[in-house]
Amino acid sequence: MTPFGQRLRELRRERGISLKRMASDIGVSSAYLSALEHGHRGRPTFMLVQHICAYFNIIWDEAEELQRLAELSHPRVVIDTSGMNPKATRLANRLAEAIGALPDGALDELAEVLRRHGLRE
Repeated sequence: MTPFGQRLRELRRERGISLKRMASDIGVSSAYLSALEHGHRGRPTFMLVQHICAYFNIIWDEAEELQRLAELSHPRVVIDTSGMNPKATRLANRLAEAIGALPDGALDELAEVLRRHGLRE
């Protein structure tokens, strides 16, 4: 599941809206919406995110947060380390190999390292 998919599911559940109903209401198939929630589809388009915000009557900071989650939710990430320090290439490859086995605490630690270095989430 992607960060966007997780938040979308939370929004639906908080409001008691089924996946099938929401899909029908916003004009997408329930299979597509399910795949989007589960991370089996690429990140949603800006327009779809805006449509979802309007559907849930989300504005301001919450809408910006949902858009940022969408940007962070591509399930297949490509990291181009050409021209970077060889340490960056090594780290990117090690992370690609190991990320699925890392426990939540380790993922939180890595995210904190990025935050400490001023890299926003």
